[in-house]
Amino acid sequence: MLGWVIAELAFRQHTDLAEGKLTDLRKSVVNASALAEVAVEIGIGPCLLLGKGESAAGGRSKPSILSDAFEAVLGAVYLDGGAEAAATMVERLFAQRMASAALRLDRLDYKTVLQELTARRFDTAPVYVISDSGPDHEKRFFATVIVAGQTVGKGEGRSKKLAEQAAAEQAWLELSQPVAH
Repeated sequence: MLGWVIAELAFRQHTDLAEGKLTDLRKSVVNASALAEVAVEIGIGPCLLLGKGESAAGGRSKPSILSDAFEAVLGAVYLDGGAEAAATMVERLFAQRMASAALRLDRLDYKTVLQELTARRFDTAPVYVISDSGPDHEKRFFATVIVAGQTVGKGEGRSKKLAEQAAAEQAWLELSQPVAH
């Protein structure tokens, strides 16, 4: 449902973009990091019922839990109100995010821009350390990006590529901040 509505919105609102760029735009807002951000914005975390261990481990702010919870809320809206209600919710929550992403489509490949930044600033390339968990049909991947011996970003996703992109985005945002004097 989410992917379909976002693809339709991208096609309708960005008629000037080539097919590949529309796909990039869709992927920029339909990923675990973006869904977790939306979940935080609408306050899903405090509403989650978690076991004691997960709650104590900060589960209400974990991107994987938040993104899954957002998808569950969207599913509930779909089951309760139908496709139109779910599509309206997605459009309301994602239209501005898509508009912003469309303005920076050249920056959506965070692995590339991070590599360019680290080459320029540190004369080195980022190193990605990948792990995974879960059964094969529900595998989650976790990426840590290391630059000059320091961990600068972490991410997760349903594929190695998505996890690396999420980690690279976090690292790029961290490293591209102005240095305080």
